[in-house]
Amino acid sequence: MNTVDFAKAIGDETRQKIMSLCCCRQLSVSEIVAQMGVTQPTVSHHLKILRDAGMVRMERRGKEIYYTLNQERLAQGCCRVAEEFAPDIDLKIDSKA
Repeated sequence: MNTVDFAKAIGDETRQKIMSLCCCRQLSVSEIVAQMGVTQPTVSHHLKILRDAGMVRMERRGKEIYYTLNQERLAQGCCRVAEEFAPDIDLKIDSKA
């Protein structure tokens, strides 16, 4: 994923809230709708964008689809942005900082 596509995927406040909700757990669309307080079509629209960007994983269980944040993809995208805009910086975390 290039930096522009990554930024577009995470650049929306609603998508950021969905990503936060889906971090470290699986939620169905109806559970996300209930916690977000927005309509199901709105959540589905944002989930499609996140899915297309690889930012969420989905698992079908019967009629329900469950989503979870793809943390690896998020980390890769963040590193890609850092490499793009600060290529000469050592990205290792300094424990003394």
